[in-house]
Amino acid sequence: MELRHLRCFLAVAEELNFARAAERLHIEQSPLSRTIKELEEELGEQLFVRTSRSTRLTRAGKLFMDHVPRVFTALQQARDSVKAAANGFHGQLRVSLSDGLTPSRLPSLLALCRQEEPEIEIRLFEVPLSHQIKGLHDDLYDLGFAQSNDVGEGITAEAVWSDALMVAVPARHPLLKYKRIPLEELLRYPVVLCDPQVCEGHARQVERALRRANIEPLIAEYVASIDLMMALVSAGFAIGLAGAPHVAASREPGVVARPLAGRPLLLKTYLLHREGDSSDVVARFIERVQAIESPEGSRASPPVEPDSQEETEP
Repeated sequence: MELRHLRCFLAVAEELNFARAAERLHIEQSPLSRTIKELEEELGEQLFVRTSRSTRLTRAGKLFMDHVPRVFTALQQARDSVKAAANGFHGQLRVSLSDGLTPSRLPSLLALCRQEEPEIEIRLFEVPLSHQIKGLHDDLYDLGFAQSNDVGEGITAEAVWSDALMVAVPARHPLLKYKRIPLEELLRYPVVLCDPQVCEGHARQVERALRRANIEPLIAEYVASIDLMMALVSAGFAIGLAGAPHVAASREPGVVARPLAGRPLLLKTYLLHREGDSSDVVARFIERVQAIESPEGSRASPPVEPDSQEETEP
């Protein structure tokens, strides 16, 4: 089995079309088909079911697909390590990111790492939570940040940062009469939320917050980023829910932040790493993460008594 076999398999598995896969690889279909046949003979299993109308993965093909991309990720990381050594770095930390990070924290953390340990190269990978957990188990990443501690066995999830959950409201919206918005009032309007497939941990925490009211939310749109959420809020399309620093960092005009009424709700960020990892480099990184203070605007507003009358703007 050679890398060319894996490249051909990956192209066909992703395109599910031999013609498009061949075009992507800049080869003819005949040698592509021969390469796939060689791979299937090597494995002793059929990887694709091909008809005149469609191409699909077999069960064996789907299982193989779970592993092949990681081969290329590991290969790229090996190349990057060699380049890092050539550029004077003595080590490397591979940090995966899911759900996004508080805007001001990541630059502060990276600056602190560069100041205290400049010989260690830090590489960042933005991946979905499920890929992050798998990558930590497979030693593709050393650490990760996510907004979920539901990570299974073998991974430690430590809560390191908390941000107040805020309501992003379009300017001149009726909800702005409230200094602290009752959840029941918020749910009278369409909301735009982060896509659970992209921001799984963030979406879970927001969903738990919405469950406090026995009202089914009207979801106007699921989006892949907070930036797009703020753009839709600015346009008056819907109400958004996000961490205070993300709302504060938005460059969209006409977005007003309000806390929810009642007990403050916090979005927690967790630092993930393999259990039993005794690396000194990892330990020093964790110490720096814990040293990063909450940025301005991330702390929750003072609590409001649950049964008190909501304050409104004069």
